[in-house]
Amino acid sequence: MSRRRVVVTGLGCISPVGNTVADAWANLVAGNSGIDFITQFDASSFACKFAGEVKGFNVTDYLPEKEARHMDRFIHLGYAAACQAVADSGLPTGDALGEEQATRIGCNIGSGIGGLPMIEATHADYTSRGPRRISPFFVPASIINMISGHVSIRFGFKGPNIAVATACTTGLHAIGLSARMIEHGDCDVMVAGGAESTVSPLGVGGFAAARALSTRNDDPKTASRPWDKDRDGFVLGEGAGVLVLEEYEHAKARGARIYAEIAGFGLSGDAYHVTAPDVDGPRRSMVMALRDARVNADEVDYLNAHGTSTQLGDLNETNAIKAVMGDHARKAVVNSTKSMTGHLLGGAGGIESVFTTLAVYRQKSPPTINIFNQDPACDLDYCANEARDLKIDVAVKNNFGFGGTNGTLVFKRLA
Repeated sequence: MSRRRVVVTGLGCISPVGNTVADAWANLVAGNSGIDFITQFDASSFACKFAGEVKGFNVTDYLPEKEARHMDRFIHLGYAAACQAVADSGLPTGDALGEEQATRIGCNIGSGIGGLPMIEATHADYTSRGPRRISPFFVPASIINMISGHVSIRFGFKGPNIAVATACTTGLHAIGLSARMIEHGDCDVMVAGGAESTVSPLGVGGFAAARALSTRNDDPKTASRPWDKDRDGFVLGEGAGVLVLEEYEHAKARGARIYAEIAGFGLSGDAYHVTAPDVDGPRRSMVMALRDARVNADEVDYLNAHGTSTQLGDLNETNAIKAVMGDHARKAVVNSTKSMTGHLLGGAGGIESVFTTLAVYRQKSPPTINIFNQDPACDLDYCANEARDLKIDVAVKNNFGFGGTNGTLVFKRLA
């Protein structure tokens, strides 16, 4: 049996740079940072006082207030992004779906950490008021698979209903694994991506204690500086990115708009260190994805990098790209949209896959902002500070996570 092709037919995002796909893309291309001082709690005593918060988001645009009260914020964000993506795709839903069609559409929207704010708040209630104050909604409000669960219930999707949790590679793995399920005939459509909302005392405090976060409190908007010599850590972000993936002939038959094709997926493990990066794992992930896509390294036009703005991580990814692409690495355009959104952890691969899809569809690379003094050891073309019109036939997307988990997607422009 020939391999089934997978295309992207719907996009949705809630992000620090915009709560619709159109607004987020416009701000990215303009180089507008969504990073600012934290408003969700009093961060005055923290080493890092800023984050990429989602602003102006109203969950009641997507859910009744009574239902929303029983869900953590990460579910709100992921659910909203999924609703956008499904609407954008034009898929039939609910009663408009036949029984057989409903069983061919699934959901795979993950999170790296899940309902941390709900866990914090519930623990506070328990310690101050006792076990009787623990909400009966606590567990379903905070566990990672509940975005997929709520989306499937909302739209009547009865196909695979799963969630991925692989730290900062979560969203990408969810998309790649969902594409594989479509390729192998397990379903025809998957709603896939990632969401995260950990701008909370334990979230910020935990990463700050690990000295992973930037402490550029005098100028938050320039704090995320991928590949800049003076980068001092990543900026925590929140949000969600969701794609509707569809078998190519299925999409064509219903006249769907096709943004791009997902042509390849690779994943690997470092087997090296819990948090420290290793060149070989990312290298193998990229090699596997390119091989899966039947694409040569010298055909890559654009790469949306993991690019977190840490000293070790940025250099490691640069070296992995050069190990895969050789001399061609300096001809491809590489960027990090985290310079504007911050690092969404489990949501990063989702939202950055939305941006990579749009880069292919719009034939444009957003900039990497805040490159004031490029690190000489990071010597690729990072699309510094200004967006660029670009012929993009083949795009690569990387994400890497704690535990040494790596993932790469290859997107192709549909001829």
